[in-house]
Amino acid sequence: MEGAVSEQFSESETKIIAPYFTNLDKNIFVLKDLPEVIMGTLFSRYSRSDKSVRRLLLDEFISNKDIFAFDGQQTATTSVLAKEKADQFYERVLVGYGDDSVAELAGTHIACEGVSSLVGDYLTDSRIGISPLEKSARYVLFDKKVNGKYLWYREPKIMESRYGADYERLMDKIFDLYSSWIPIAMNYVKQVTPRDPTATDRAFDSACRAKACDLLKNMFTSSRLTNVGLFGNGRAFEYLITKLYSSGLSEAALVGKDIHTELAKVLPSFVKRAAESEYIVGRRSDMEAFAKAQQLPMTPNTDSYVRLVDYDKEGQDNVLTAMLYPHSHASFQQLKEYVKTMPQEKKQALVASYLSKRKNRRDKAGRALENLYYTFEVCSNYGMFRDLHRHRVLTMERQLLTTNLGYDMPSELTEIGVEKEYRQLMDEAKALFTKVAAEMPLEAQYVVPRAYHCRYYMKLNLREMHHLTELRSQKQGHPDYRKIAQQMKMEIEKTHPELTKYMFVDMNEYALARLESEKKIDEKMAKLKAKEEAQK
Repeated sequence: MEGAVSEQFSESETKIIAPYFTNLDKNIFVLKDLPEVIMGTLFSRYSRSDKSVRRLLLDEFISNKDIFAFDGQQTATTSVLAKEKADQFYERVLVGYGDDSVAELAGTHIACEGVSSLVGDYLTDSRIGISPLEKSARYVLFDKKVNGKYLWYREPKIMESRYGADYERLMDKIFDLYSSWIPIAMNYVKQVTPRDPTATDRAFDSACRAKACDLLKNMFTSSRLTNVGLFGNGRAFEYLITKLYSSGLSEAALVGKDIHTELAKVLPSFVKRAAESEYIVGRRSDMEAFAKAQQLPMTPNTDSYVRLVDYDKEGQDNVLTAMLYPHSHASFQQLKEYVKTMPQEKKQALVASYLSKRKNRRDKAGRALENLYYTFEVCSNYGMFRDLHRHRVLTMERQLLTTNLGYDMPSELTEIGVEKEYRQLMDEAKALFTKVAAEMPLEAQYVVPRAYHCRYYMKLNLREMHHLTELRSQKQGHPDYRKIAQQMKMEIEKTHPELTKYMFVDMNEYALARLESEKKIDEKMAKLKAKEEAQK
């Protein structure tokens, strides 16, 4: 790449800093093998200096003996950091050269194991700054006990209440039934699914296993334990901890405290302000009281649905205006007035010019589509909400989990002969939930199976609509969220057919969703094996 001549370093300097950069002779390079907090503070200083980042590391960081020590051969090492003095140094850099955004320059990975699915939602709720990954009930079986106990959260308030024994009995029953039904479901799926002659036994078995897990995973409640891995920056973690402390849920607060303790070991300066928020706590309390005082009607509805409840009536003209804007020298208002006078055929041609060359969902639709927003209300099983909840570029909020909105009954469970027991299980959960919710509505959510419906709204722009519906309608997707994606596309098609014409939403149905993906895995494994053989 052409540009300024890369900086020159002496032989001794090169020896010291070489381990921390992918190269020393180019203008583009990656920092490596440095503690995250050093990289964050280094970049914060970088923004207020005329020095290169490599020169800054030499002059202002490595030269600080409280931060770096040296071995006998004059190679810098951070293995003997004087931690207390180092923390003070980071604090001075942050105060002197940064603001809140500085905390976005240092990131780390943290594992949160053995948390409930309910708290898993809190951990994965952040939109910016944190990338989460959760253990999947689609690929992992939950039929094993650890130290003689199934993996569900024993919520202290419930366990210590008069409902504790019933709660324990119900949770264990769910896991017992799941454990006995999994092999039955797997055999059923294999028997009723036509074999694809191009699929290996491994691919077919894996796809059948995923299908069987899909059929049963929603019988679990939100108390089922899971593992969540997070990668994020200091600023996002600070706010996450604050939200956990302020949630009103004791498990969330405990998890927040543990996250705070562990991050303080590696990013102390970035999470030091995390604390319970009087605003968040007060807002929740005041809003609960306000809503209760209104005696708002609660309409039970045992049907799932996707409803387009609002959209910008001028949104289409705004989108077309934004399509033209970067390629014009007219003002936005001038362009919008022009777009309003365009005949329909010309508007269609404009949309085609902007979108028709997309070949697949990985060709991202342009930012012009962000000028049209839709608001959907969805009533679906809680398991489906958890899948859609992973999307970030939208506004999504749900109501408290309840058993008042009905539940989904997979037809395949009727075929394998467990419908009666399944419905009995749902009824038992509803009866216990009703009792617990009367005294502790937040904690009662642990009793609700994922099959029960919950209500939530989603507000998103047309560009994110492309991403969400195209991704979630893919052949290998879970049938539940595929239906949501398909219905969302059909809803906006009624209002803006021209803008949905170039969306890659798969409207088909499939018997064994994961098979094609498993076949691709086989192809990759075969290529890798061939490559390894060729190298021998």
